[in-house]
Amino acid sequence: MLTFLGFTMIATFLVLIMMKKMSPIAALVLIPALFCVFAGKGAHLGDYVIEGVGKLAPTAAMLMFAIVYFGVMIDVGLFDPIVRGILRFCKADPMRVVVGTAVLAAIVSLDGDGSTTFMITVSAMYPLYKRLGLSLVVMTGVAATANGVMNTLPWGGPTARAATALKLDAADIFVPMIPALAVGLLFVFVLAYVLGVKERRRVGTLVLPGQAAPEAAEAELVPAAPGTAAAAVAETSTSVEGSAGSKASAGSKASAGSAASAAGPGDVAPHGSGSAPEPEDGFQGLDPDRPTLRPRLYWFNAGLTVALLTAMIMELLPIPVLFLLGAALALTVNFPHMPDQKARIAAHADNVLNVAGMVFAAAVFTGVLTGTGMVKHMADWLVGAIPEGMGPHMALVTGLLSLPLTYFMSNDGFYFGVLPVLAEAGAAHGVSPLEIARASLVGQALHMSSPLVPAVYVLVGMAKVEFGDHTRFTVKWAALTSLVVLAAGMLFGII
Repeated sequence: MLTFLGFTMIATFLVLIMMKKMSPIAALVLIPALFCVFAGKGAHLGDYVIEGVGKLAPTAAMLMFAIVYFGVMIDVGLFDPIVRGILRFCKADPMRVVVGTAVLAAIVSLDGDGSTTFMITVSAMYPLYKRLGLSLVVMTGVAATANGVMNTLPWGGPTARAATALKLDAADIFVPMIPALAVGLLFVFVLAYVLGVKERRRVGTLVLPGQAAPEAAEAELVPAAPGTAAAAVAETSTSVEGSAGSKASAGSKASAGSAASAAGPGDVAPHGSGSAPEPEDGFQGLDPDRPTLRPRLYWFNAGLTVALLTAMIMELLPIPVLFLLGAALALTVNFPHMPDQKARIAAHADNVLNVAGMVFAAAVFTGVLTGTGMVKHMADWLVGAIPEGMGPHMALVTGLLSLPLTYFMSNDGFYFGVLPVLAEAGAAHGVSPLEIARASLVGQALHMSSPLVPAVYVLVGMAKVEFGDHTRFTVKWAALTSLVVLAAGMLFGII
């Protein structure tokens, strides 16, 4: 009964948010509360929620202060050189923009924190996607999938959990997996190239000042057939002239809106939610003349960020504490006057509230799943459904199961609850625990788009993309990436 209720609850949640019948916050709260009553444990709902909130409170605190910290770093210009470098590479070519998104997300993912990756990636790439009228769900999908592959780094979390659960050395798990993960990352870059070519065909290629323009002094799109998204953007091409970080004008907003309306039924709308950006969007990009810039403090901010990420990787203090201290120090040094500090906090309050609210709403979902025993029954049912003849192939089975289980469960639940059972079943048929542990990592590309991962709400929130749109677009590509990693692992004899 609990197994059926668990799968039904998850399916109901996903269907409602992808059909946009409920907001993610409302669905995360109301659906598990309703199914808790169906399970006959409504009287314990409060206990389940409080327990779930208690477990996710440190994550919520980390995200809150991380958003403030990196928001301040963006305000003061720490990442402006990265944006300029990406612009030089992308040259306003949609294909290069999408590939640049994948490369940037992969590089920044080296810090092992998904929230940091998404904040930096979106801040750097969002202006280009808006100005060119590109699909924002392409950006979120590529960034999440690249980060998912890189999330297997020993300090990223899953590898450490697998090593702890099976009492193995993290290096013994991760190092042999490097070739398979490299193939997975290469596949993400190829995927980004294919999606970028599709976007190029849809909107054309914008020629910015400073580039060789085809017999024209002003920017234009080529090709741009009348009535297409490319033509819509071309009409307002002059709005993007000037520096890469200049403010987006009303014309550029109109171009994105026109591109959205011009997209065909098979295209992904540039705004991600299927509609043109609202006038109140107010995005201004990384304005090179914004009053919050602190060029004299650039190296202080760079050093502070490196020190913060180093301390995080070395686990000198809990991550929430590190970001709390970092945010307080960054605000104090860069904006010593109280009104300026309040203005910076207010500027990022919207993102903080959205993400923190989503995390605490997710606490209801995870609290009910765990407290009622649905997760355990679902895992036991899946393990029990494995045919006896598949015993010698438990590594392959573990890799396949890691896709749905890490999507519908937290990493803690999968690695500490399910993985030991799979490893025990594999050991009975002579399968090494190391192979089981390595196979358990392949689902991380899909895991990073799970509704139970707080970082994904940072991604879709900053990109102003509906979670349902992101899910509908990303899941298939992320699952395919995970299968590519699994196939490469088996081909190399790692799994």
